[in-house]
Amino acid sequence: MQIEKDYILRLIYEIIRTLLHVLFHVDIAKQNGPAFEDEQRMEWFGKLTAMVDAGEINEAENELLDGINANSMKDYELALWFYAYLNEKDNAFLETHNFSRKEVLEGIRLTGQIFGYRSIVDPLLEGINEEML
Repeated sequence: MQIEKDYILRLIYEIIRTLLHVLFHVDIAKQNGPAFEDEQRMEWFGKLTAMVDAGEINEAENELLDGINANSMKDYELALWFYAYLNEKDNAFLETHNFSRKEVLEGIRLTGQIFGYRSIVDPLLEGINEEML
């Protein structure tokens, strides 16, 4: 069971890594978090991750989804970094705070749809069975 959970974590990581690399020429394996040039965006990301760390995961995701601008690719990049950050949390932390790995995938899918990249995101997510979550 643990091997399966680790596999799911790696799959989600690779999906996010692929999207960031293809769309933004960013390799999360070589960066320790986002490096937005816009200070306001960095502060927003910091606020969202602080909320996650405080266990306010649903509230942070709601703030993200309410605050993104579908015409701003930088907001899509921020959303992907947000889900990458969430994916780093272990299942126990997520479950304790009423969130799941499935919701991480749903967030990736939803933001892909919001920003018009569903045709790229959906095939990447196809390999993950809901039973595995």
